[in-house]
Amino acid sequence: MNEEQLQRYGRHISLSQLGEAGQQKLLDSTALIVGMGGLGSPIALYLAAAGVGKLILADFDQVELSNLQRQIAHGQDSLGRLKTHSGRDACLRLNPTIEIETIDYALDDEDAGEAVAQADVVLDASDNFPTRFALNAACVKHGKPLVSGAAIRFDGQISVYHGSEADQPCYQCLYKDGNETAADSCSLTGVFSPVVGLVGTVQAMEALKILSGIGETLKSRLLLLDGLNMQWQEIQLVKDPACPVCS
Repeated sequence: MNEEQLQRYGRHISLSQLGEAGQQKLLDSTALIVGMGGLGSPIALYLAAAGVGKLILADFDQVELSNLQRQIAHGQDSLGRLKTHSGRDACLRLNPTIEIETIDYALDDEDAGEAVAQADVVLDASDNFPTRFALNAACVKHGKPLVSGAAIRFDGQISVYHGSEADQPCYQCLYKDGNETAADSCSLTGVFSPVVGLVGTVQAMEALKILSGIGETLKSRLLLLDGLNMQWQEIQLVKDPACPVCS
């Protein structure tokens, strides 16, 4: 690391668990963030500030006025712009030394596979089951860790999936076909703005721990947030022996 990097990341380097070696791992890493909305905004900003060397931002949507209540990577001057471009600019304002690539279209199964193959960690900040399932399948196929988050109303959830490992569940072990909450969306039911910030920040923390090799992650654990009563719960996850993706 050069002198500027040593100064920029000094508070990380001061952490005994991370140090200069761990920070260098972050600088050498690539993270794929799918969805640049309420979850993807804090994820991208924190990974950029932390010095993840390359971010791949994927989203096909444009910034709308209703997004600004919670999607903190975008501002009034971003209205009408692609979220990936607005998010890229916000990240580079924080840290102009990193590399950012954008994918400005909806990912199908093939596209998801190509994007996932480039990354060291994948962060699912999307808002629909087809995208989540496509990312999960690609992560299982390519052996990539998947950091998944979701938020609705006052509730959130986060987990880390290593579905390619023989004893580890994947996302589809938990959600099967996705019909349980397929009708829910923020536009229909609402979302309390700090909830997406909490969930996205935890996703960013899990990704940084994975990339730097420190601590214990949410592997095989589902963390549930009841934001209205400010309570956290944890559920242990197990592999579904009949899962069509990972078993």
